[in-house]
Amino acid sequence: MNPAWYLRRLQRMEPSELAGRVNDQLLRLLWRITPPDIARHAGARLAPGPRQPRLKPLPLPAHAPQQAAERLIQSADRILAGHWQVFARDHGALGERPDWFVDIRSGKRAPADMYAFAVPYRDEAAVGNIKYIWEPSRHHHLTLLASAYYLTSDVRYAERVAAHLTSWWRENPFPRGPHWISGIELGVRLISWAWVRQLLQNWAGAPALFEDNEQFLTQLYAHQYWLSQFPSRGSSANNHVIAEAAGQFVAACVFPFFRDSALWRQNAARTLADEAVAQTFACGSNRELATDYHGFVLELLLAAAVQGEASGHQLGEMVWTTMCRMSDVIAAMLDDRAHPPRQGDGDEGIGLLLDDPAGNRWLGLLATGARLFGELPWWPKLPEPDLRTFVLTDGIGARAIAARPAHRPHLLDEAGQTFLVDAGRAVWCRCDHGPHGFGRIAGHAHADALSLECRIGGVDILADPGTYCYHGDPRWRAYFRSTLAHNTLCLFGRDQSVSGGPFLWTRHAQSRLIASSGLDDRDADANWVAEHTGYQDEAGPVHRRSVQLQRLAARLVVTDIVLAGEGLAVPASLSWHLGPDVECKLEGRTAQLAWPGGHGELELPDALDWTLYRGDETVPAGWYSPSFDLKVPATTLIGSGTLAAGQSLVTELRWFPEPARRS
Repeated sequence: MNPAWYLRRLQRMEPSELAGRVNDQLLRLLWRITPPDIARHAGARLAPGPRQPRLKPLPLPAHAPQQAAERLIQSADRILAGHWQVFARDHGALGERPDWFVDIRSGKRAPADMYAFAVPYRDEAAVGNIKYIWEPSRHHHLTLLASAYYLTSDVRYAERVAAHLTSWWRENPFPRGPHWISGIELGVRLISWAWVRQLLQNWAGAPALFEDNEQFLTQLYAHQYWLSQFPSRGSSANNHVIAEAAGQFVAACVFPFFRDSALWRQNAARTLADEAVAQTFACGSNRELATDYHGFVLELLLAAAVQGEASGHQLGEMVWTTMCRMSDVIAAMLDDRAHPPRQGDGDEGIGLLLDDPAGNRWLGLLATGARLFGELPWWPKLPEPDLRTFVLTDGIGARAIAARPAHRPHLLDEAGQTFLVDAGRAVWCRCDHGPHGFGRIAGHAHADALSLECRIGGVDILADPGTYCYHGDPRWRAYFRSTLAHNTLCLFGRDQSVSGGPFLWTRHAQSRLIASSGLDDRDADANWVAEHTGYQDEAGPVHRRSVQLQRLAARLVVTDIVLAGEGLAVPASLSWHLGPDVECKLEGRTAQLAWPGGHGELELPDALDWTLYRGDETVPAGWYSPSFDLKVPATTLIGSGTLAAGQSLVTELRWFPEPARRS
């Protein structure tokens, strides 16, 4: 990051956060000069008496859901054979002798012996892509292997877990190397270790690997001590602080070995109670308004809350109420194929992995919610339970949470999400009038005010292109979160909100809902009208959009208008991003569309000049990111021109149930 970025970042901080960060920097400098003798500290802080972990009782593996168990064992066998998917790559360096410092994307290695806070982890040219280095050390592949041992009692899985943990503990002494930089990594890793120990509770070698192992005790103390010293602060206290507190809480519940364990647990419990409420709207939507992080945070809260119940250290009722509301929101926002919106950033972060990662995490979260809170009649039909639900919820009493929605909510007003749905034709459309993001920096937001997604039969027709990357590719990072990369109107050739860097927005577009109707009616038209003021620092124009789902006519009509002073002419671009499964032929102002199971046409506004892009590296345009670090060509239609104040742009999407005939 250049000095200008740091200045912009400082300007988004409150005085209390600045003071805390100054203290952090002084402590990091002190550690660099005189690193704490963490092994000695760990030994001195051990509580007297025998070290007995408090393990959650597990159900009999013979009762595990059969299909989920079979898929997990197959995934575990692939890990034993040296194959583990990390983002878009097969991680070939996680065999019997894992390399914890290699970025398999570039082949670069981060320095293992450098003082952690001196590692230039944002410099991909120096250390590689830090996401590829950090992700394997969250040890999700080890919870998966431990799950396979729990199901089969096959010691091969336990022995590979022991080999990898021993390797990691040996090669990552505190505070050296890239794995001591970020608290979220430590928090997630602690949850993984706690669950590895619980899943291996019937393995004879488990005590020697964990509670009777000085190396583990030193690492355990170092992780918890680090988290107690460097909590995420102020404008950075988003999902990171929840991951840190969840890891601290779970570890202190399962491994209460130190004189500090009770204090760590109590402080973490308070943080979780505060942040669960602060980071969640009353409706249950995560305030970051980035769908992936809604799932990630819910997984973290579930892991902590269940561990607290099992160990006799319950989290407050507001945490449980929040988790229930988050579960109801998932049920409300899924499409016909149980896929969620693609809003905001997403890096596929996992709180706790106990299943084949190829499964549908959202249905798994709903299965957990059904066991803990009860399934509502309007929820989507749930398949066979996942393994995580089976293990996590066993022995945990269900809770009756008040004021749950009696019908599927199609308007999540605080979160700014409106869903126009035609269940009979499997049409799902999400319209966005919500806040730009969470907090002063809105780090995981995209410049997507008034954007929409439309799916038919679960196929992305008008698509959100996704995230693609975080670090190392600033041009692509800027594109995928830009206004041009979303299905909305771009004025003056710039984003609605002002970016200050990869995870920083210095000015946020303000949106508001004007009207909605017909959302719950199966036969009438569904309507949504909203506007945003993201461009008012220019000549003061307001972008207003109305969307009408004409259920009986099988069409979606989108009207855009710029409200501005009389005589003002505004340069504008309107983007329509098609999903990767949609074929498109542009004929004048009409785009002929075809996709698996259907076809249709997109009638475009004639006031703009339209260009079709597909996999264009220069603009860039015509890309879709199905998962982190993967982008594939797709069709983008961009119309450009100049709009007079009050001029309307009408786009009409029509669809037909039968596949298009091909000559």
